[in-house]
Amino acid sequence: MERKKVICMAKRGPTPGTPQAKRGGQKVKEKYGPEFYKKIGKKGGESVKQKYGSEFYETIGKKGGETTKKRHGIEFFEMIGKKGGRR
Repeated sequence: MERKKVICMAKRGPTPGTPQAKRGGQKVKEKYGPEFYKKIGKKGGESVKQKYGSEFYETIGKKGGETTKKRHGIEFFEMIGKKGGRR
């Protein structure tokens, strides 16, 4: 009988949003600086763009906008539009 190899994808690190995760993020920021996050964010965004295409961002933006409209109403967009226009 042949045995199958089971690969366990164990989650590493603390749960996002917990105080432990925030402390870890602060340590990384202290060690590498805030530019590190900018660099890895840009790298991740480029990878997603290559994998799914730029239309992916358009699609998720529309979905997010619809969700926000359902959750907060059209008035929310009016309010944040006025705040942005004041700057």
